[in-house]
Amino acid sequence: MSTANLVRMANQIAAYFANEPDQAQAMLSVRNHMQLFWTPAMREELLTWHQQQQQSELHPLVRQAIAAGQPT
Repeated sequence: MSTANLVRMANQIAAYFANEPDQAQAMLSVRNHMQLFWTPAMREELLTWHQQQQQSELHPLVRQAIAAGQPT
């Protein structure tokens, strides 16, 4: 899968949970979704891409989920 598709999908997941009043829970929901439904290879590719980018296109909730504990 292309990295662009992974970024798009991660941002869609974050957009879905963004309206959660508890933003800590929203971040955990993003992380949990990625752990449950993404393959380890998908998570690793997104993480590697994110680490290589100076200006990430990732939604803030995705960046927070990554920072909270690599979703691998």
